[in-house]
Formats: sequence, structure tokens, C-alpha cells
Amino acid sequence: MNNGSSDRTALSATDTDRTQDHRSPAAVTDRSAAPAVSPDSAPTPASAGEDALANPRYARFVTDLLGVIAYGELSGFERLSSDARFSPSLADRASLGRLAVLEFEHFEMVGRFVGGLGVTIEEAMAPFQVSVDAFHERTRPGDWYESLMKAYVIDAFSGDFYRALADSLDPRTRELISAIDSGDGADHLQRRLKEALADDPRLASRLALWGRRLVGEALTQAQRVGMEREYLAGLLFADEADHDQHTTALFSQLTRNHSRRMSALGLTA
Repeated sequence: MNNGSSDRTALSATDTDRTQDHRSPAAVTDRSAAPAVSPDSAPTPASAGEDALANPRYARFVTDLLGVIAYGELSGFERLSSDARFSPSLADRASLGRLAVLEFEHFEMVGRFVGGLGVTIEEAMAPFQVSVDAFHERTRPGDWYESLMKAYVIDAFSGDFYRALADSLDPRTRELISAIDSGDGADHLQRRLKEALADDPRLASRLALWGRRLVGEALTQAQRVGMEREYLAGLLFADEADHDQHTTALFSQLTRNHSRRMSALGLTA
């Protein structure tokens, strides 16, 4: 789901250390799909000796989060499967095919977990389908190299975002998100992008511009999901007096992570 790089930033005033790292952007939904919950009344995970998911309000937050993750993984599977057809070599085609299979395995893992909460994966994903699909329409790649860059940038960005949320979740949900966050796929994408850039330096300016557009779109989506589905206020910053300030800090960190990844490719973010 991401390239495995890690960054830590203090985003909470509590005594708990929260690791900030970085994956497909979050989706936008109508406010009517889920009632707004103020930070003061937002659910928080139970202690280690309790089952946090037995709290209906908290379970709703987790179901929403896993719903958008699941639809991101399913969309990633479809995107990579389709893009593989335009690969410049059979080796590239096979590599993207393997990554697509990995995305689908992640989707199934999330589906089993959500099913255990008494919700079908289709119900969990439904609120996010329109906006995620719209995102992919707005960021339709022009060729195979742009497809490769999109997979790399969006998966890594979304990974940062979801792991930041996972640090405030119960151990079971946090373990699930960690399990679908191996980083193997992004490592391959980074290596292949470096090879492509070395073979054709003219790609650099085009892919750098494309990367900037992608991360801008991803930031917009993630910000909207924080407002529309109450993730940031309800999960990550429930104990913070000024969650807006900490939300800004999170997105600044996500942007810095992206810049470092682009620098690793020899590109300007």
C-alpha cells in the first residue's frame, strides 16, 4: 500500500506517542450519510482490557474508515489490472498484475474484518463509491509512466493518512491496517520509476508535474473526508482542544513525506 518510508510527528497533547507515517485518497460523502459528531462526544478506543468495537458509535467510525480503505483497495486492483495492458514489457505487465492481486487480497482482508462487525463490505464501501470514482476520473493517467507514478504517489499518501488514523484506534483495527501495509508494492514501483527516469530523462519534468497534481488532489480528498465523515475530529484528535491546528500539522507532514519521496526519485515536488 505504500513505499514503507516512515515519519513521526507529535500531533497529540496526550501522553500517548502517535506515529505519523503515510495511502488511495479518502473519499467524500454527503453529510446526511453519517450524523456529525462533535469532538467532545466522539468515541475513543477502549483500554486494552476492553472490546472497543463493542461501542456502537466507535464501531461506526471504524466501519466508515475501513469502508473507504476497502474501496480504495478494490479500485487499486481494478486500476492496476487495467494499466498492466499498456506495460512496455511482459515483465512490467506481470509485475503490475502481481500488485493488483495484492490489492485484492487486502480488500478481502478488510471485508472479512468488517463482516465480523455485522456489516457487509458492500454497505461499508457504498458511501465512498461516487467520490473515489470521481477522483480517479480527475486523475486519469495519460500513459503507462503516469499510471506508475499515480500508483506510487496515491498509495503512499493514503498509507500515511490511514496509519495516522490507525494510531488512535483499538489494537485489532490497528493490526489490520498494519497487515495491509507491507510496503512491498511501493518499493517495486519506486525502483521501476527510477529505471524509467534513468532510461529517459525527458520524463522527469512531466512526471514531477504529474506528481504535484496527484498530491494536490489527494490532499483535497483527505481534507474533505475529515470534514464530511468526522474522522479527524472523531478519531485522531478527539482529545485535542484545537483539532484544526493538529489537522493542519498532519497534512503538512503528509506533504513533506511526499516531497521526500519525490526527491528520492530525483524529482522536484
